[in-house]
Amino acid sequence: MISITTHILDTVLGKPAAGVPVHLHFLERGEWKQIAASTTDSDGRCRDLGTLTHAGTCRLTFDVRHYFTLQNRECLYPEICIVAYIQPDQHYHLPLLLSDNSYTTYRGS
Repeated sequence: MISITTHILDTVLGKPAAGVPVHLHFLERGEWKQIAASTTDSDGRCRDLGTLTHAGTCRLTFDVRHYFTLQNRECLYPEICIVAYIQPDQHYHLPLLLSDNSYTTYRGS
């Protein structure tokens, strides 16, 4: 089994980004197929994206426009996608460090 989790930190505020819609897709035969959808909790985390059974390319899509709109802030990137090739029998924690005009991602633990 392959598990995927994520969290978002708003680096401008130094706080978790709560309420961000997140979608998980898997690439099958050249098309993206949605596997799960969630929203970050009060700690900025999505712990319920589920598991995958085989290796391949997945995509996490973050609707950050929604988050910034609720805070009356403008953003350069209304949607952020993290695309990763995942291997069997591993856990992938793919965090997002977010600001109004930039973002960073990495593989966490």
